[in-house]
Amino acid sequence: MRRFLSFRDFDWVLLLMVLALCVVSVAEIYSATLHTKYLGFDKKQVYWILGGLAAMLVFARIDYHKLIDWVPWAYGVCLVSLVAVKVVGVKVLGARRWIKIGPMHFQPSEWVKLILILMVARYFANLGGRSLSWKEIFKAFALVGVPMLLVLAQPDMGTALTYSPVLIAGLFLGGINWRQSLVLMTAGLVLVVGAWNSGKVLKPYQKARLTGFINPDNDPKGAGYQVLQAKIAVGAGGIWGKGAEKGTQTQGAFIPIPHADFIFAAFSEEHGFVGAIVVLLLYFFVLMRLIQNAQTAADLSGSLIIMGIVAVLTFQIMVNVGMVIGFMPVTGIPLPLMSYGGSSVLFTFLALGVAMNVRMRRFVN
Repeated sequence: MRRFLSFRDFDWVLLLMVLALCVVSVAEIYSATLHTKYLGFDKKQVYWILGGLAAMLVFARIDYHKLIDWVPWAYGVCLVSLVAVKVVGVKVLGARRWIKIGPMHFQPSEWVKLILILMVARYFANLGGRSLSWKEIFKAFALVGVPMLLVLAQPDMGTALTYSPVLIAGLFLGGINWRQSLVLMTAGLVLVVGAWNSGKVLKPYQKARLTGFINPDNDPKGAGYQVLQAKIAVGAGGIWGKGAEKGTQTQGAFIPIPHADFIFAAFSEEHGFVGAIVVLLLYFFVLMRLIQNAQTAADLSGSLIIMGIVAVLTFQIMVNVGMVIGFMPVTGIPLPLMSYGGSSVLFTFLALGVAMNVRMRRFVN
């Protein structure tokens, strides 16, 4: 009976929308890598998706309350793994972000997002949803701030930024008031300005990325190159696109890494405005479905978990798409379920598995 109820309560609508995005991902990765050294990455993406589906089904069966009980240990392991990346990690393009395990590269910073979602949900659920004191707010900042600083040290500013939506969602759902929010926003603005002017926090190339999107024509072959080529690709797609495997910017290798960070630019060139809108609508329906599941959760911790997942996915989608159309700086944040990458795909499916977990137990007292 328990298995039947779990099967019935599984969110099949959400799963179908997720699989539709995965099909689009594999097809576009194949097209974008057809004439490059990355040929065959579409098959690897299929393997990651299948592995992610299996992991999602496993996590959907484990009671999320048990995951919350175990998460402090997982949080400690993640901190150790982030330190290990700095010590024994593989250095690629000047950054240590991966640990090599045999033929595979493991990126701990991606997994930290799920651990933080569970850890923040545990923390604020234990507070019971009452008004937060400043001491409790500072503890929450420390909880997220420590792994964020370790990831910034790799350096990987893009991934570190994806941790902030978890904290923001936790604070607003956990009981912060508007006066505290105003104070924190003012303090955050002062810190950002100070970090920018100090010259010690951000490296020159990071500053160039953050400012290059404003006036990319000032440095078309340097900091503005990626933004310009992505915008050209999106504009070249027109209404209906040039067709699969026919994008001149994509097939001509003008778009940097078209199968990963800039996959939305490649897709928009080949499938046009209509194709881009269809993909964005799929993301919208996925997020709305998750929010609906958060509203029907059995307890506060379940709602906090799903809204933490929604916050991270929304942030990644907004930043990646904004980056492609020139509204956001280039930060290397992947597009969930579409960009190539094992760590990103597995994180997304594991997070969805936990969300399914909460939904399947929404009627349990």
